[in-house]
Amino acid sequence: MASLSATAQAAASAPVPTIDRFRRVVIKVGSSLLVDRERGRLKHAWLAALAEDIAELHGRGADVLVVSSGAIALGRTVLGLPAGPLKLEESQAAAAVGQIALSRTWAEVLAHHGITAGQILVTLADTEERRRYLNARATTARLLEMRAVPVINENDTVATTEIRYGDNDRLAARVATMAGADLLVLLSDIDGLYTAPPATDPDAKLIPVVKRITRDIEAMAGGAASELSRGGMRTKIEAAKIATAGGTHMVIADGRVKNPLRAIAEGARCTWFLTPSNPVTARKKWIAGALEAKGTLIVDEGAAQALRAGASLLPAGVRRVEGHFARGDAVIIRDEAGGEIGRGLVAYDIDEARQIAGRASRDIEAILGHPGRAEMVHRDDMTLAGG
Repeated sequence: MASLSATAQAAASAPVPTIDRFRRVVIKVGSSLLVDRERGRLKHAWLAALAEDIAELHGRGADVLVVSSGAIALGRTVLGLPAGPLKLEESQAAAAVGQIALSRTWAEVLAHHGITAGQILVTLADTEERRRYLNARATTARLLEMRAVPVINENDTVATTEIRYGDNDRLAARVATMAGADLLVLLSDIDGLYTAPPATDPDAKLIPVVKRITRDIEAMAGGAASELSRGGMRTKIEAAKIATAGGTHMVIADGRVKNPLRAIAEGARCTWFLTPSNPVTARKKWIAGALEAKGTLIVDEGAAQALRAGASLLPAGVRRVEGHFARGDAVIIRDEAGGEIGRGLVAYDIDEARQIAGRASRDIEAILGHPGRAEMVHRDDMTLAGG
């Protein structure tokens, strides 16, 4: 095992990415940055400066998503709840009140720059269960297509101790991989990963770049960062594992400064976690090899040619449906000779897939009695054989 000093020295010589090269960026903002601990109020000046940074990224054509904490911290002040740990039902009540103020504020600060905000509340199941994952992913994708900025938070009003993330670092990493982001920014009240806790060890050194998360890197993780934050450095390392496995670079940076994204761009101290992959490649590998196929879609020659050219699979091109699958399951796509074209996540349960197979997408609502997705398997949810 490499020593900590050897790990730090190797990281110091690694190249550092620049924030303006990324096309889709998820920004995680913690409670301690957003909320004044003494007054229980939002830090409006800081948030306005962050909105400037977001507008700058957005104006360059990047897609931007925000994972925002702060609802419980705000709500407990409004409800007059005492300091200290809250019961589960008190946390849920505080979140219900605080989420209104939080979402309104995000909408206002982004609207100042001509940007529309869209609120998305998620739970663990929304990113772990494939059916719900597809729904959340489709909503996020549509907002980004319309150049809105999704503002996402864990749905603390209904989450329970058994299913909640417990921190928004890992939630942000799940959101980043779900959205196909190529960068996750964790704004924190520390400027990166150190060889030891810098508050207690004067010899601690910042690690500027982590190429691979080793046992040595994990050993550097400390405890919780602040009263308002449920996540410390340990959860940030776990988030980095999730993000880099999904093809997303991650950076931990000091969010206490104004215009923190601009500071990163100008070379402020931070820690980059690099991935050898990219979101598309990582996702294709996951679909191709990590999921058990539950059924088969046999397609006609025209559909086979279109798929090999990069198109989505429309119901009109499906000749036959086999197996037992539910929406979000992996299926094999074959041509009429039995050759495998690829694999993908199907957008319909098998009964509905059988009903619309061979039919035009415009007829789906009339056949099923409700609107459905135009594609049986979207190209973003598909990997081609040999690809």
